[in-house]
Amino acid sequence: MKRILFILCLSFSFFGTAQNDFSEAEAKQLIDTFFEGFHKGDTLMMRGTLAKDVKLQTAFTDKEGTPHLSTGPLDRLLTSIANRPAEQKWDERLLDYKVSIDGNLAHVWTPYEFWVNDTFSHCGANAFTLAKMEDGWKIIHLIDSRRRSSCNKG
Repeated sequence: MKRILFILCLSFSFFGTAQNDFSEAEAKQLIDTFFEGFHKGDTLMMRGTLAKDVKLQTAFTDKEGTPHLSTGPLDRLLTSIANRPAEQKWDERLLDYKVSIDGNLAHVWTPYEFWVNDTFSHCGANAFTLAKMEDGWKIIHLIDSRRRSSCNKG
């Protein structure tokens, strides 16, 4: 009986640690794949990184200094990317990655600069929440900040 109990405990501990096999490199790769699709205008590639019910938000301050939080549908983002004029280049330059992982949940913080046709537009940070789903790790929430001041343009 003790042997069976020992084997069961060992099995549960093995399965418990098997859930924590998502690495910082894999989290970065998921974000890189999202942005590869973004830069190429490949909405199918982007959609492959996103949960079906992903939440998209932006935090910003308007010209009058009033803070706002905007929530938008995924389709609006994907449509704007798919309909971007061919001569218009959008370049979101990620400056760093800060990754935290706990079991089936991860968070990736990426400060960025946004350039349009090699002209600086704005800067901010992206905060991605990732979760392990039945079909793999997906972005379940993306919130970004946007500002034009206090940016260290590189």
